[in-house]
Formats: sequence, C-alpha cells, structure tokens
Amino acid sequence: MNFLVQKFGGTSVGSAQRIKNLVAITVNETPKIVVLSAMSGTTNALVEINNALYNKNTNQAQELIEKLKQIYKTVITELFSMPNSIAKAVGLIDNHFQYIHAFTLDMFTANEEKAILAQGELLSTALFHFYLEEQNVDSVLLPALNFMRVDDNEEPDLPYIEEHLKLELQKNPNAKLFITQGYICRNSFGEIDNLKRGGSDYTASIIGAAIYSSEVQIWTDIDGMHNNDPRIVSKTHPIKELSFDEAAELAYFGAKILHPTCILPAQKRNIPVRLKNTMEPNATGTLIANIATSNGIKAVAAKDGITAINIKSDRMLLAHGFLRSVFEIFERYKTPIDMITTSEVAVSLTIDNNKNLNEILSELKEIASVEVDENQTIICIVGQIPKDAAGYGFKVLEALKDIPLRMVSYGGSANNVSVLVNGDLKKQALQALNIGLFNY
Repeated sequence: MNFLVQKFGGTSVGSAQRIKNLVAITVNETPKIVVLSAMSGTTNALVEINNALYNKNTNQAQELIEKLKQIYKTVITELFSMPNSIAKAVGLIDNHFQYIHAFTLDMFTANEEKAILAQGELLSTALFHFYLEEQNVDSVLLPALNFMRVDDNEEPDLPYIEEHLKLELQKNPNAKLFITQGYICRNSFGEIDNLKRGGSDYTASIIGAAIYSSEVQIWTDIDGMHNNDPRIVSKTHPIKELSFDEAAELAYFGAKILHPTCILPAQKRNIPVRLKNTMEPNATGTLIANIATSNGIKAVAAKDGITAINIKSDRMLLAHGFLRSVFEIFERYKTPIDMITTSEVAVSLTIDNNKNLNEILSELKEIASVEVDENQTIICIVGQIPKDAAGYGFKVLEALKDIPLRMVSYGGSANNVSVLVNGDLKKQALQALNIGLFNY
C-alpha cells in the first residue's frame, strides 16, 4: 500500500476546532500516515517546566504543570461531546501530567528533560485519535518511539527506521489511516530523544523516504513558501514550484515554513514535498520536487543570530596551510560555517552557533588577528542563477545600494547569492529587495 504522508504543525492542532478541521483533510480513501506536532504553545510550556525542574524550583514547576494541564482540560471540553470520550480523554490527560509531576519528586536529568518534551506530541496524537474514534472513523496510533531512532551522530538511522516502521504497519495490514508523533525519537541507547525544534517536518520526510511515499505534505498556517518574509514585507506571493536545491537553500537560510533538514531525505529518494495551508486547504501551495524550474530569482530569506569573524593572517600573504588550520578549529568544535569570503591576507566567515565561540576565538588568536561582529543577518537570494548569465549580481547589489554590506557571497552555488548585513538593517534590506527584485 502506497501511503501519503501528511504533517500538521502546532498551529494546525492548536485548538479543539483546528483538530476537528483536520478530519476534512485527512479522512478520505487515500491511505495516509499523519504526523502531528504538539499543540502550539505546549513545547514552550514544557521547556519552562524543565527549566524550573533544572533549577530545583519545585513550586514553580508544579504551578506550570497545573497551568498546562488546565489548558488541555479546556480543549477536551470543546473537542468531545460524548461522556465516554470525555472520560477517556480526561484519563489520558491525568496520566500524562501525573508522569510529568513525578519529576518534581525525584531526580531530574537530561534524559528526563527529553522525556518531558515528548509529552506534547504524545498528547496531540492521542487526542486526535480519540476524536476520530468518537466520529466513528477508523485510525491507528503509530508510536514513533517504536521505530524512529537516531544513531551515535544524532542522524536518522534509516535502515532501522525502515525495518521497524514496516513491522509497525504490518500489525494493522488493512488500516488506511495511521497517526504518529513528529519530533520525538529514541537515541542509539534506546533513550527518549528528539529531532530538535522543527523536527516534525524532519519526521515526515524521514517516514516518506522510509516507505517511498507518493508525496510528503507539510501543512502549516500559510499557503506555501513565499517569495519574501510575509511577517516583515507587506506584499509577497506564494511560489508554485521549487527545485529541491532551491527549497533547501531557502529553508537553511531562514524560511520558517520548512525545517532545514526536511528536504534531504525526500530528495535522496526523489519524493515530492508539498507545502499546504490548513486554513485554506484548496490553495495550491508550493511543490518541491526534482524539477527544472525557470531561470531567475525566486525568493528571499533571512537568517538571524549570525556572528561574523574576520581572521587576518599575521603574514603579509596567506601562508600555505593557513585556511586548513582555520577550518580545523571550527571542525574540532563541531561548528558549521555559513558564509566565507577571502582576500590575500584575511578570511571572513560566519557562524550561527556561538556555543563554543570563546574557545574558537582563543585558538584563532594563536595564529591570526581576530575581529568579531555579532547581531548579523544573512540574507539569501535564491533561484536558478546560471554561472554564465549576466546581471543577477548587479540586480541584487543595486537593490541594496543604500544598505551597508558586511559580506557578499556569489558564485559558490547556482542557486543563491548571499549578503551579510547588520541585524538592525534586516527589515530595510528585505523591503529593498522586494522592490528591486519583485517590483513590489
């Protein structure tokens, strides 16, 4: 049986009414695996609870647990109408929150933190399953913790996932609607873990790859990927089609609708990914596939929280092995580099993870002079930009003529031109590009 994979984010299951609205999208003759995030706000609330537990603030943790529990109790009264359904849902909520509450009485470690964060997806999937049951719709809960696993490098263990997902599906060979949790998984030790923030997209893509799905659909609260950030720029439009490479660039450089890791599993197995809007199910959305799109600039995305590091060699010219020495420092601290530009005596690069910044700078200063600029933003201009075509770089720089540029990267990819600006100029830069590139 060939399954369609549908993923619904936190806003799509963010209230009783929105959970009810999923029925029209998910219940039909097409076999499906439905991947759900936690209800919007839940993961943030669970993070707050974890922080209180970590700080041994038991009273605060208990108050936060009770507050979140009451939110779910309200959802239950709005979602269900039959007494037996309400009782079943109340029992579910009580069990999950008793589990969380137990950590206020015992030791709290990183393992328990991951287990607490998993409760949001376990709750949303069970509530949707119970609601379908009340509506006399057959569905099967598919426990992600039974098949979703990452290896020692925190990468999806696809052979394991394929094998164990197949076993789970075989338990109900005639079922056409499965509901499973996004985000959560087990690590190589069998402990509860997760795929980090935005990981429900990743879950859907991994499942789609594992079963060679006909299509992976990512349902959010916006009608596809837009050509610019609609939260900042007043006039934007959804993009009908993107290649895998174009979408990957946009996701990595800040397009919030899609998790950066989501594209690769689907791309490896040539499985189309479609972005859809739960608020407007009939809208076309965006198709991401192995397709040849037309030449030209398609969209702009921005990535905040960037640190720029300028590394100037102590020699007049870059010595043989200097760049290797620089890159080895970042490799030792497992810190990826986003952008890089070079001159004859210096190299400038950017990172988005400052966890080991002090250690990195300390080692860099042993071989070079170092300057650091924080609060930077990478703006990525994406499309099909042929290497032998003229005018694209000029068009971007002309649009940004009134904005100071810290770095420019052009030519490393046929799909993007990237510029680095001070974070305070992000809004101005996105608006200028909207006028200069899209005539809005």
